[in-house]
Amino acid sequence: MTAAQARDTAAAAGAGSRQVLTFSLGAEHYGVDILRVQEIRGWSPVTRIPQVPPHVLGVLNLRGSIVPIIDLRVRFNLARAEFTPLTVIIVLSVHLPSGEREFGLVVDAVSDVVDIAPENLKDAPSLGSTSAAEFIQGLAIAGEHMLILLDVDELVHRDLERVALADLSSVA
Repeated sequence: MTAAQARDTAAAAGAGSRQVLTFSLGAEHYGVDILRVQEIRGWSPVTRIPQVPPHVLGVLNLRGSIVPIIDLRVRFNLARAEFTPLTVIIVLSVHLPSGEREFGLVVDAVSDVVDIAPENLKDAPSLGSTSAAEFIQGLAIAGEHMLILLDVDELVHRDLERVALADLSSVA
């Protein structure tokens, strides 16, 4: 859903603002829909899984559920950073064609939950790179920051497709 569609849906429903959890990766600020957030937990080591993409750090056992953990810095081709006491894992509920799953995103730090008014939602600019634009819902102005709003369903779905294609090519 684009920012324009989100604005139209919110306006049609008579909804006011949209709440997003904000977090940082380096100097950039990102946001995800607060309704998708299952929990925020401090960094803890993961169980590594062989032959997965470099940004998939491994899995965690959270109350009996096996949750894949994705390092967003690596996924977005940003410089690696050491994990600090501020490094957190945001566990999100993701809607996939196969059903609902939980995934964890490693981020530098969680900032705040902010309300985004519909008039502060903007469509992501076309920058010529379809791979990055596919998982950006839009941009939002929150105080002094520009937030990049992520479409976590699309982000994780693309990763799963890539892993499945890699598995198929290794069999051929």
